[in-house]
Amino acid sequence: MTGDQRAQSRTPEAAPVATDPSTAPGSNSGIVLSRRRVVLSTLARWEVLLIAILAVVIWAGVQISPFYLQLDFWNSPNFGASISGTMEVAIMALAMTPIIIMGDIDLSVESMVGLSGAILGVLWAAGIPLQAGIPIVLVVGVFGGLFNGMLVTRWGLPALVVTLGTLALYRGLANVVLGTRYVSNFPSEFTAFGFGYVPGTLIPWTLLAFLLLALVFWAVMHRTWIGRQVFAVGKNKDAARYSGVRVATLRTALFGVSGLVAAFAGIILALRYNSVRSDNGTGLTLTVVMIVVLGGVDINGGKGTITGVILAAFTLAALQSALRLGGVSSEYQNVAIGLLLIFSVITPQLARQFRVLVYRVGQGRDRPVRDPEPGEVAR
Repeated sequence: MTGDQRAQSRTPEAAPVATDPSTAPGSNSGIVLSRRRVVLSTLARWEVLLIAILAVVIWAGVQISPFYLQLDFWNSPNFGASISGTMEVAIMALAMTPIIIMGDIDLSVESMVGLSGAILGVLWAAGIPLQAGIPIVLVVGVFGGLFNGMLVTRWGLPALVVTLGTLALYRGLANVVLGTRYVSNFPSEFTAFGFGYVPGTLIPWTLLAFLLLALVFWAVMHRTWIGRQVFAVGKNKDAARYSGVRVATLRTALFGVSGLVAAFAGIILALRYNSVRSDNGTGLTLTVVMIVVLGGVDINGGKGTITGVILAAFTLAALQSALRLGGVSSEYQNVAIGLLLIFSVITPQLARQFRVLVYRVGQGRDRPVRDPEPGEVAR
């Protein structure tokens, strides 16, 4: 082989590639850009905004009354008492979260609270001990939730319409079961769960129950395949179905869980008041949905976190306590809660736009100064 042939047979050297110094490994500017991107992304999270709102509300409550942070969970209108009074709706909000993330809604939870309380009261009045009555009530809650799920998935009816119908149905059944009567004087060992403390601590049993359920829901939604499927269904039901997700079964099961949790909340409410009436739980659905939406869950489905819902529950309790200590009447408290609900719907949309802007800034891209021409790719 001649020298010319050997020269031709050599592998040509790669042409030098121009690199951006800011993206080179170990580049100081690249590290700064990455850190800035992480900081901006963290600040743009909805949970961070909720923490800031909670801190502001607590600060305002302390300015209103020095007893605002008093650790008496039951006997004074402070933050602790508001937390205890919010636990029923907070527990129901945990079960409502995956349903809304999946793109559905359950408006019947407040009626299930009333129905479960009515059944518990009738069973107790008939001489059936609560050890047997409570499991029966929980089973009724599961069947009520599954009934909602079957109508939604098997009959293809909108969840909003179905649960609006069962909202009236279950309330009517509660009136049939209990009528205008009320049942009270439950055993003290059970009512202690409704307004007592964990022995040796200042933690109410209801708060402990909420925290344990929150941990379970957080683990399921953010660390298991069930949660991944819920988010997938919420983003695109058809795509999730083609990917092998049993969409109808999953949706029905979540409605069953919602009914179970609503029945459990009804039991807690009955034990906390030490009495039951057929109208127990009236008006709680609005508060449950508000906590979920305030927690950053997209009402259209596909997005949300259990952490945000937990923070929203404490934020609502803090706000109610501050308003109560400030001498605000219940009518104006409802106005404030309504405004908070509107705020919780509008602000996540603005937060998502802010996150998109943060992402573009983190990528070093600005918004285009002009509209792209037909056929031109916007960069």
